[in-house]
Amino acid sequence: MRALLDTHAFLWAAADDPRLSAHAREVIADGTNEIVFSAASAYEIVWKAERGRLELPEPAESYVLDRLDRLAFEGLAVNVRHAVRAAALPHHHADPWDRLLIAQARDEGIPLITVDSMIARYEVEVLW
Repeated sequence: MRALLDTHAFLWAAADDPRLSAHAREVIADGTNEIVFSAASAYEIVWKAERGRLELPEPAESYVLDRLDRLAFEGLAVNVRHAVRAAALPHHHADPWDRLLIAQARDEGIPLITVDSMIARYEVEVLW
């Protein structure tokens, strides 16, 4: 299975945070699954850390790149199709980063690993 991480799921997986559900933890730990991490989430993490809205144990850029490598997640670029589809989504969710993740998951045909109940209002498979 191929699955896309929401930003909080990436952060919780990287920190071995107990808020990550048992099912999400199993999906992520299963070596036969391809877990992808969006460039949109990388941008969100760095943006929030630089503004003091997210505290990390090291500079955000090195944190994201190191954890991406350590956890063997694949990066997923944001392309024009993702951006256009994110902008065209119904406005159930106002967060631009989440809207990009929803568009990516839908376009790539993969589930989104997230605790965010608002995301389930879209036509996207949610794992938690």
